[in-house]
Amino acid sequence: MMLLCGKKINLRALEPEDLEFLYQIENNESFWEVSHTQTPFSKYLLKQYLENAHLDIYESKQLRLLIEEKSTKKQIGMIDLFDFNPQHKRAGIGILIHPNYQQQGFASEALSLLINYTFSYLHLHQLFANITTDNKNSISLFTKHNFKKVGIKKDWIFSEGIFKDEILFQLIK
Repeated sequence: MMLLCGKKINLRALEPEDLEFLYQIENNESFWEVSHTQTPFSKYLLKQYLENAHLDIYESKQLRLLIEEKSTKKQIGMIDLFDFNPQHKRAGIGILIHPNYQQQGFASEALSLLINYTFSYLHLHQLFANITTDNKNSISLFTKHNFKKVGIKKDWIFSEGIFKDEILFQLIK
């Protein structure tokens, strides 16, 4: 699908051969705060997830796409739509880039591709993102793509023994 192909990356559906990458990402404790995870995932459970990843976004209310470096076909991250609501034409968006590939423009290109896909193909009216106030890289990324800060959820995330505020960002078409 051309909508999901960029200059340096492609966004693609998850495949069975992505199991090892998914296992590494989902079990990396440094990502648990943003994914709201508290326990590790087994390969068995992730394999079942991959077997059901083909479900339509209208059925599952979510979509996870793998971010793949175009030239090497290397898995470098994931981008998600969650809380998809076709009635109100909105969805949440989250992105994760493996630390070895951060600060190279991959997240920006992935976000741009997904915004275009959601507005032109899924006909959404808005996207939202929830970002802790200390996540400066994500705040910069989403504001660069015209997401606007619309509110702060106080003491919303409890992580490493402290409460953190979370900013709600919206992008309205």
